[in-house]
Amino acid sequence: MSFISWILMGWFFELFLIKEIRGKQNFSKKKNYILVSNHASHLDWLIGCYLCVPRKYTFIGQVDKIKGIAGALRDLMYWTGQTIRVDRKDPASRARAAVKAVEFVKRGYNLFMFPEGARSRDGKMREFKRGVGKIYLQTGAPILPVAMIGTYEMMPPGGRAKLNRSAIVAIGKPQEFPGELAAAERLAADSPEYLRLCETIAKKAEEEVRALLAAN
Repeated sequence: MSFISWILMGWFFELFLIKEIRGKQNFSKKKNYILVSNHASHLDWLIGCYLCVPRKYTFIGQVDKIKGIAGALRDLMYWTGQTIRVDRKDPASRARAAVKAVEFVKRGYNLFMFPEGARSRDGKMREFKRGVGKIYLQTGAPILPVAMIGTYEMMPPGGRAKLNRSAIVAIGKPQEFPGELAAAERLAADSPEYLRLCETIAKKAEEEVRALLAAN
């Protein structure tokens, strides 16, 4: 499905969206990662798909918003990327999505996440939720920070698209947390201590993405 994504949409990204991808050397083809990014535009997850090809990848994508033609286009991208669908208003759906995400990562897939939980309405990055920490502790896959720069200006929430090939993608160095991983092995997954570890990892991942945004 990753290759199909490239055939269907690769030319579009190269011509109309992405100006430059920085830090490509940090994204090894020999490993799989939990990629985490800021999220201020629908273009972010489209670019995320492009960034992952030709590697195996999946997303966690919402299905509780966007209808009509836009929804159909979303569903097409979800299909090509084997996206894990989630209804953010349904706790059971969120729990199933987390389980599937762990399964994909353990099978060697890259998982692309937007840990803010939704698009920023003003372009400013918000705090990461602890879910990324939970997935890390259950898989041990390195977290790869990614910064999407310029996508808000190109297509803000509720605004019209300005496809001017100005988006810059910055990829940071993989992050691993052996101390937290070792500590988690001694804890119940629903314990307050375990959840604090998840929050710590999410915060550190957030700081890496913020550093990339500031540097680029």
